[in-house]
Amino acid sequence: METVRLGNLEVSRFILGGNPLSGFSHWSGAMDEEMKHYYTCARIKALYRQAEQLGITTHLARADHHIIRVLTEYWDEGGTIQWIAQTCPEVGTPDRGALNGIRNRAKAVYLHGGQMDNYWIHGRLDEIPPVIDMIHDAGLPAGVAGHTPEVFEWAEEHLDCDFYMCSHYNSVPRDRTPENIAVAEEVFDDADRERMAAAIQQLSRPVIHYKIMAGGRNEPRAAFRYAASKMRPGDAVCVGIYPKHRPDELAEDVRMFEEGLSAAGQVAGAG
Repeated sequence: METVRLGNLEVSRFILGGNPLSGFSHWSGAMDEEMKHYYTCARIKALYRQAEQLGITTHLARADHHIIRVLTEYWDEGGTIQWIAQTCPEVGTPDRGALNGIRNRAKAVYLHGGQMDNYWIHGRLDEIPPVIDMIHDAGLPAGVAGHTPEVFEWAEEHLDCDFYMCSHYNSVPRDRTPENIAVAEEVFDDADRERMAAAIQQLSRPVIHYKIMAGGRNEPRAAFRYAASKMRPGDAVCVGIYPKHRPDELAEDVRMFEEGLSAAGQVAGAG
């Protein structure tokens, strides 16, 4: 599988996402609960091993105690996937989440998109540079996520990041809380996707595209083709997997992503 670099870290261009493993479906509260019950530790580790076999070298997941525990078991059993740690609001402040990643074998750390959106709304982004410095001081690539282009416009001026996590959709308001709270209906507006896609072209750092499926609302092949058409040569994609009803979902997604890259003129190995 083709790889790209986030600072000094080489990652597979298809990155395995972590939201479903922690019960975040972006579909409904009922689906959140279904995912929590489906994803036992054994099934998560089996997914990691399947990803390895498909050439996926990198997993992006929350820096919470659940994920840290599963990854520790998986690595102790010989697993090789490297972890990009995402801070998470329920654990605490961004620096607390970053420390969870730093202290538990993460290969890179980035700040949660909901936290960045919330800090931007409330004028608190001046608290972010010291966290980026802390990650760099630990010798790790550092990044920020967000659901609105304004977050990245600010980051370009005020941060020295190694990569950005850009959501294709801004489905939930983050003014009251940075946490992802299941709501009656999340709104996935393609106008948001177009705004973010245009903003990405102006960014100076590699971008990991995420939420490309709109929480399962977009047809997968079309979603991958769209993402690939907007990806620059150094960009990657992050996709969460829920194979309860589609056992071959991960392999199918990798194939569709590579087909999308080919259609966009970015053939694997061509750089």
